Amino acid sequence: MGLISDAGKALALVRRALRARAATRDVRSRLARRAPAPTAHFRVAVYFADGEVNMYQLRQWYRPLQHLARTWPVVVVSRSATGAQALLADDALPVAFVPTVRDLEDYVASQDIRVVLYVNQNTRNFQMFRYGRRWHVFINHGESDKMYMTTNQFKAYDYALVAGDAARERLSRVLWDYDIDQRTIEIGRPQADYYAGDLPYTPDERTVVLYAPTWEGDRPSAHYGSIRTHGEALAQSILASPAHRLIYRPHPRSGVVDAEYGAANERIIAAIAAANAADPTAQHVYDARPELGWQLAAADVAVVDISAMVYDRLAADKPLMVTRPVDPEALIDTHGYLSQAEWLTADRAPRIVDEAARLLSDPESVSALDGWVRRYFGDTSPGAATARFEGAIRVLMERWEHWHLASTGVDDESADAAEAAELDDE
Repeated sequence: MGLISDAGKALALVRRALRARAATRDVRSRLARRAPAPTAHFRVAVYFADGEVNMYQLRQWYRPLQHLARTWPVVVVSRSATGAQALLADDALPVAFVPTVRDLEDYVASQDIRVVLYVNQNTRNFQMFRYGRRWHVFINHGESDKMYMTTNQFKAYDYALVAGDAARERLSRVLWDYDIDQRTIEIGRPQADYYAGDLPYTPDERTVVLYAPTWEGDRPSAHYGSIRTHGEALAQSILASPAHRLIYRPHPRSGVVDAEYGAANERIIAAIAAANAADPTAQHVYDARPELGWQLAAADVAVVDISAMVYDRLAADKPLMVTRPVDPEALIDTHGYLSQAEWLTADRAPRIVDEAARLLSDPESVSALDGWVRRYFGDTSPGAATARFEGAIRVLMERWEHWHLASTGVDDESADAAEAAELDDE
């Protein structure tokens, strides 16, 4: 059995390598057909070392970054062939494909990048950190009370753009000797300014319920995914109600660790198709599209797992419930919103229709929600977060000018080149 398992793993590695090689050829071919970007053109870079599977982390930033690019040209610096492939297919922002350290070195030297933004904590971020004389800024891929949001890795960045007071409190509680006032800038949730899009159904009198579970997690402390424990019963209840419409948006990584979790996901998708076949007016939605926004604005009630989706929905200032993890080892931060969230336990999931009705008719819940929205995101009026995001970038550009003028004549680019030679050119 061990030999069979090893052989399977080896085959998977070979397939992955072949796919990466093919993706590299495709990306280089596509870029060769495009006009080369002018030198010293881009001022803001978004560094993305991940592949296609984590593109959701970057896609949510497309609209705010496109708006930012009206003032400061923005480029995505992609290290992975499959990631670059997806970026080119989306065609949302200019892309630089730099798979090796030498490629990265040459590209940085060719541009006037002053601010580098990071949406995740990929270990290859450190290959970009080595470039001084520019700001390295963590913007994350969502607001959350997950343990991920208090990692000591925040200290590696010059600055972190955070959502609001809740994020500042979270970091100050966990991180030792971290200057919150100097190294964080509050911006709210710029993505919420773009919660719009064409609906894949015709609006009617049905109550729309968004169910957006996360993936199963790769360790007990992160077992937040609810598809196996809550999802099937919840979906069955909504699909059986003629007064409700389900929008089902599972995490794209659902089932990557646990095959049974993936199987439960597939059963829900099949149940949606069967319900629509039985009643075409129901127009239930299985949502696998990359765009996130319209779902959060359109749903009357949202049911989400402990993930960034809690806070994406919170930014919409509309009713939500959070599934309570069944695994007792799953870590839950009870200092913030999750201390008073509307929890949906596994045993109550079959009664989601009644739970949704209760939530929609409870004025105390609405009032409490408003308070949490202000604590996490501040001013959520249309355009406010976008203005704060771009204001933060403007401040960083001004600080760059200050330090640039102060260091004029100091030649550390040659030192950069020497350091590059010491790195593995992978």
